[in-house]
Amino acid sequence: MSERAAIDALFPADLPEPEHWERRYPARQLPEGARVTRFGPSPTGFVHIGGVYVSTIDKDVSTHSGGVYFVRVEDTDQSREVEGALDQFTRAFDYFDLHPDESDADGAYGPYHQSQREQVYLTYVRELLRAGKAYLCFATKDELADISAKQQATKLPTGYYGKWAIWRDATPEAVAAKLAEGVPYVVRFRVPDDGAPRVRFTDAIRGDLEAEANRNDAVILKSSDTSPRLPTYHFAHAVDDHLMRVNLVVRGEEWISSVPLHQQLFAALDFEPITYAHIAPLMKQIPGGKRKLSKRKDPEAGVDFYIEAGYPARAILYYLRGLANGRLAEVPLEEALATPISLDQCGVAGPLVDLVKLEDISADHIATLTSEQVLDAVRTWAQQYDKDLVTVLDDARELALRAIAVEREGVDNPRKDLRKWSDFRAAYGFFFPTVFTPLTGPTDDRVTPLGVAPDVVRAFATDLADGYHHADDQPEWFNQVRDLATKHGFAPSPKDFKKNPDAYPGSIREASQLVRVALTGSTRSPDLHAISQALGADEVLRRLRALAGA
Repeated sequence: MSERAAIDALFPADLPEPEHWERRYPARQLPEGARVTRFGPSPTGFVHIGGVYVSTIDKDVSTHSGGVYFVRVEDTDQSREVEGALDQFTRAFDYFDLHPDESDADGAYGPYHQSQREQVYLTYVRELLRAGKAYLCFATKDELADISAKQQATKLPTGYYGKWAIWRDATPEAVAAKLAEGVPYVVRFRVPDDGAPRVRFTDAIRGDLEAEANRNDAVILKSSDTSPRLPTYHFAHAVDDHLMRVNLVVRGEEWISSVPLHQQLFAALDFEPITYAHIAPLMKQIPGGKRKLSKRKDPEAGVDFYIEAGYPARAILYYLRGLANGRLAEVPLEEALATPISLDQCGVAGPLVDLVKLEDISADHIATLTSEQVLDAVRTWAQQYDKDLVTVLDDARELALRAIAVEREGVDNPRKDLRKWSDFRAAYGFFFPTVFTPLTGPTDDRVTPLGVAPDVVRAFATDLADGYHHADDQPEWFNQVRDLATKHGFAPSPKDFKKNPDAYPGSIREASQLVRVALTGSTRSPDLHAISQALGADEVLRRLRALAGA
């Protein structure tokens, strides 16, 4: 049997030649300068917010250049696949509107899951074996461990190279004997012998870079006793990026060290090289410095953290764009979302993820929305994360709209106490009778910190309820509180009370706070008159009588 025939016998008899795949995936007909980008999530864990960061850049660059953006699920490491990870991808792409331009349903360059592209990879592995650019390796785990131990003992770089590549120059007879025995094998890439010690390449973000050339005979096809027979990431990405006609890969800086190997693979396969853009990782401030945002240590590293908390997607996207290009953080949200991201303006130092800053941005954004938009967004969020709140909002939609409008509509500086949708209960729950817990009387724990004697509280609240006038005019409404405060001995001002505290039960401030606590359960709230108008006369009276203990 000839050497080629022996190689071909290792693969399915009907395996297509490379020309088949070249015809199936032709060059894309796109405008000059158009960028074809891909986001390649791996279902081996939850979606990192850095993934949304990368895919935002991917989609923006492709869209503004007239190109194509797609998602290719890199699921070749099926032993580590986490159940539910793919659903999380879908949830994240839906929430942030990062839907790809192509998918298995409507894309001509699929499948878009690497686990479904086995035949494609096998074709090109066979091609490298035929050309002597790859070889079979039967090294056992123990042998590989022994090689690594000896390299470490002599302080040599670890890896499968040179004299340590024990199957690189094996005889055809030795290989045939192992195959006859049925010993499992992997396929390794044969690093060219005449390569330069260092290589240069141009990064779309970092400019010209230089790195040590790869000398490790990397595994390109996993063990022959597995099914489906899938490649490693390095090989799969080279084949897929070529056939899917990707011309720009945006990825984390940790992949810079892999560029020399990737260049070798592209050259060995006779593929045109593509451009890489290596972005700096998202960072977190810690005492004494900063570190990478960690899946293991930091809840805010996961996309679900933001979705479950209810941060508006547009606020997050605006924030991420500002991390990518600092100039975009200095312009209004709508302008920033419409302005193209420039790769050459991406920094090489990892930007800090600052949740306080994000919450400020989110609050500013929410403050620009109408009451209807806020209510609809809260309800959409609550359908997934607070179903009881959905019932409350549906049963009292008009009250909800009035509540949200308080100090937000028709004012120059709208309230910004809503930073994310999960804040709604805390910020607005007191408006709803089914959510608010009325006071239990003058000795309620929410009243006693004001320091007003219970008998004074009871008398003041009873009088206010008995003569309450639900005035539309704010000064007229508040005058009834002021007049009753004077009647019950409260000082006309905090200054007067401070001068002679024993002469008064409190000042007009404490009297007002009694009303505030009665209506809202808190000493901090929006304008009292506006709250009373949103609640309505009957509900105001019910809460005042609860303060009185009636």
